[in-house]
Amino acid sequence: MAVTYTTDQLERVDELIKRNDIRFIRLQFSDIIGVAKHVTIPVSHWPDAIEHGIWFDGSSIEGFARIAESDMYLAPDLETFAVVPWDMDLSTARVICDIYTPDGEPFEGDPRYILKRQLIRAAEMGYDYKVGPELEFFLFKRHSNGSIFPLESHDNAGYFDVSSDQANNVRRQMVDALQALGIQVEASHHEVAMGQNEIDFSYGPALTTADHAMTFRITLKAVAQKNNLHCTFMPKPIANINGSGMHVHQSLWHTGTDETAMYNAENEYGLSDVALHFIAGQLSHARAFSAIIAPLVNSYKRLVPGYEAPVYISWGRTNRSALIRIPRISSGRTKSTRCELRCPDPSANPYLATAVMLAAGLDGVQKRMTPPPAAEEDLYHVDGIRAGLNTLPGDLGEAIEELRTDEVIQAAMGQHVYERYVEAKTQEWNEYRTHVSEWELSRYMTLY
Repeated sequence: MAVTYTTDQLERVDELIKRNDIRFIRLQFSDIIGVAKHVTIPVSHWPDAIEHGIWFDGSSIEGFARIAESDMYLAPDLETFAVVPWDMDLSTARVICDIYTPDGEPFEGDPRYILKRQLIRAAEMGYDYKVGPELEFFLFKRHSNGSIFPLESHDNAGYFDVSSDQANNVRRQMVDALQALGIQVEASHHEVAMGQNEIDFSYGPALTTADHAMTFRITLKAVAQKNNLHCTFMPKPIANINGSGMHVHQSLWHTGTDETAMYNAENEYGLSDVALHFIAGQLSHARAFSAIIAPLVNSYKRLVPGYEAPVYISWGRTNRSALIRIPRISSGRTKSTRCELRCPDPSANPYLATAVMLAAGLDGVQKRMTPPPAAEEDLYHVDGIRAGLNTLPGDLGEAIEELRTDEVIQAAMGQHVYERYVEAKTQEWNEYRTHVSEWELSRYMTLY
């Protein structure tokens, strides 16, 4: 197998297995659209998984391989080995895996490998990339028959509410489970819409954080189910209220140091030239990477004016209506200098989304792009088009067409993932375009 492990890694995992009497181990990975997959092995097969990997049929996984080239294997990343807190009756652990071909080469269709490749590119330019995503989600009640339809919100609370927030205990269970899996939670609270919540975890290296985002979604769904609830990361499950976003805080650091590459005291925004180039690159490629960071038909029902989601391609200081927001820099805390991309949503594949965001920013750094003037007015109540601002794509079909024209984002994805991702999303868009909805029937059936 192409992967080698250190003695410390092996000893740590062996100690966890023995101390927790682990009986089963889930080997987890992601398909190209961000759905978590896993194969479970009894602990007796763990030594073989470490030495040889676990073989599987890649042709059965969304976007992976054709039948003729289907054989590939999972290689555990021992740094991600953790005990699953909600399966204690069955003493189960989970480990995230990288995917390899029979020749021992990284599989070019593995989203985790796509992100690793961009992180290597950043390191070659002298930068480490750190991110902190904020994933919002909805909780819905399960009815006595087990169905979640018709949808009924878990509560009617609003932003930071206390007395009407019925999810407080459920969120605490979620936080406990996340922390048991090694994810450091910073805060949790009720969000603006009824039934909507947010749990924030610590800012950190991009690969670790993308792993955490995948684990986050699995964990919250499992805890919700134990409480007879359904947790969804669908961007806009209910019309006419706020949708769920995944705001991503980002920064570049000089490789291998504790020195930020984002701060410059002489700039009015406290931003270095590198930071400005990075912002310019993301704005330049925003329309193209929309198909990855807002990947569903439903995503574009969130990205409309009036619901605290950005629409105009712009940036500004503390301006929550801008696509990229620059949080105010506190005195003595210049290392917290960062930019917040506000258009992604939590249905995105965390690995691919992080990879294309980084690729877009690095393109700006390499080409020394200059961002447009900052937009400091409230864009929720301004005609941005009249103000000369471009907009994000209006639907998934438009986003796919933008992706088809952007060679930088395509190169970041790699030819394999790009082609299969576009194929999958085009199929999704065509199914939506040809579907006749209840809205259409009620609107037109009797009128015409």
